[in-house]
Amino acid sequence: MSLGSVPLKYKVTIDREQCMHCMRCINNCSYGVFHREDDRIIIDSRKCTACHHCISMCPRDAISLQERPVDYRSHPLWTAEAREDIINQARTGKIILAGMGNAKPYPVIFDRLVLDACQVTNPSIDPLREPMELRTYIGKKPPRLEIDKKDNGDIEMLTKLTPNLKLETPIMIGHMSYGAISLNAQLSLAKAVEKTGTFMGTGEGGLHEAIYPYQKNMIVQVASGRFGVDINYLERGAAIEIKIGQGAKPGIGGHLPGEKVCQDVSCTRMIPLGSDAISPAPHHDIYSIEDLAQLVRSLKEATEWKKPVFVKIAAVHNAAAIAAGIARSSADAVVIDGFRGGSGATPKVFRDNVGIPIEAAVASVDQKLKDQGIRNKISVIASGGIRNSADIAKSIALGADAVYIGTGALIAMGCRVCGQCYRGMCPWGIATQRQELVDRLDPEIESEHVANLIRSWTLELSELMGAAGINSIESLRSNRSRLRGYMLDEGTLDVLQVKPVGA
Repeated sequence: MSLGSVPLKYKVTIDREQCMHCMRCINNCSYGVFHREDDRIIIDSRKCTACHHCISMCPRDAISLQERPVDYRSHPLWTAEAREDIINQARTGKIILAGMGNAKPYPVIFDRLVLDACQVTNPSIDPLREPMELRTYIGKKPPRLEIDKKDNGDIEMLTKLTPNLKLETPIMIGHMSYGAISLNAQLSLAKAVEKTGTFMGTGEGGLHEAIYPYQKNMIVQVASGRFGVDINYLERGAAIEIKIGQGAKPGIGGHLPGEKVCQDVSCTRMIPLGSDAISPAPHHDIYSIEDLAQLVRSLKEATEWKKPVFVKIAAVHNAAAIAAGIARSSADAVVIDGFRGGSGATPKVFRDNVGIPIEAAVASVDQKLKDQGIRNKISVIASGGIRNSADIAKSIALGADAVYIGTGALIAMGCRVCGQCYRGMCPWGIATQRQELVDRLDPEIESEHVANLIRSWTLELSELMGAAGINSIESLRSNRSRLRGYMLDEGTLDVLQVKPVGA
């Protein structure tokens, strides 16, 4: 006996009085929701993913979308989602895939942290009239500087500095690989970081030749699959990142479906056309901090010690201890990716149940490095669920040197967070390799949108700093006295080392 159909997730309707039969909905929907029969537009709402592309392209605003018009009987334990997951797996016998970050209704710690502002005795700073230093250096810092003062008054610095990345803003774009996203999407991001004086990650998909002109703003990634990794790739990056884990799927590897491995992706990743690109869960040459240190030094040796090397880990319970080991491995920065970090494809059970929030992870990592006297040996980059400039300010106050943004940058290019990236049918031309869809995304236009986002968040960050009487990003870093917790339990406040409001 059939399990029958489940209630609609979305119901699409067209106002027939407003509709002018321009057929843009049919032409723009890559999921096949609309088709024409005689002089009528027929709707198949079961195919809708709420990508909103039809709504955005309709010249008459004639299309409406309703979420769950008919639902199950309510139950506190057996939610609609739980029931539909069971029905789905009963039919298929497969793991459920999902996109984006953790979708459970856990409290967002960022939303329960408030920033301080100066009043009377400690005057605030007006960023419009006084300089604000947002330039950030990512890499090792010496514990002290040794100098030699010459007889003629000149000063020579004797301390040898290690390579650092110079950012004009503490905002970078995280790793999203070619294959997971389109070449036009990567080009848009590359142009945006060049315009704003910051950096972006290539992801684990190699570096397409079209991105070569922007290589000075690229952080190349070495993941467990080692896709696209050769000496040419390593030398083109401004920095190198070793990916150990990812916030959306801690403890497992990556998987790019063969449907997204077109000819260009095949060449860039150095894998056969149409084959699944599967990254194993561990690096098969890393089983200890000592093994990791060997890979860090090997990458530095291969690039003549001219580039900083980062290590990316998922935010997990012992992230602080792992970060302390990474700090001693010759690495220059550790990237902590929280459980709300995005992904093109991940098992839903991992996305929603494994890992910890970035806020708690960054605070514990920063404190552990301080307690061991090695905070200067490594920079900390926060990633996973950064939604706005306030989240950036709070991340830095909790101990980060800079942040990665990912989903926010995609939203700036049109993404509606429908979570269907793994299907390769993105109508916005972002998470797809279908050329007719990729062509919808204009890198010149979308790069300006992403650059505008970075610029506006940078301006807001300087305003928040000014209100707190701070004129340097270094003074905000790990300055938890500028934070207060609101409606947070005592245990969380203790991990964050933040006082409650009113204290």
